[in-house]
Amino acid sequence: MIYSGLTRRLCAFSLDCLIVLGLYMAIGLVLGLSAMKYPLQSLSMLGIWYFGGMIAFSWLYFALLESSVWQATLGKRVLGLKVISEEGERISFWRASVRYFSKVLSRLACFIGFLMILFTKKKQALHDKIAATLVIIQQ
Repeated sequence: MIYSGLTRRLCAFSLDCLIVLGLYMAIGLVLGLSAMKYPLQSLSMLGIWYFGGMIAFSWLYFALLESSVWQATLGKRVLGLKVISEEGERISFWRASVRYFSKVLSRLACFIGFLMILFTKKKQALHDKIAATLVIIQQ
């Protein structure tokens, strides 16, 4: 089993951000265009979409794909990575959700949680430790 390092994981995350942002903007455009018919009634819907939608959308993107049979987001899949449990199995949606939301802790204190990848034996970030997951290179 080969654990993925920081560079490959960062590249995969960058691709995922572009994908999530692109999809989110496309959905927002459709919602915005549909709101033109009844603009006053649509303001609250658009406010919820723009403020809460991105969190929910990105959470579902990461959690659903990492817990799917692919075991990877599209960015990870392109770069040959997959997320597994420490036991080597596919992770559940709930574990993928814990992994996603604990990335907030990894971002604190100058991204020190991500830099842990450089210093841990299995190249785990803080959110990987919390969720008991590994990111490996598929062979």
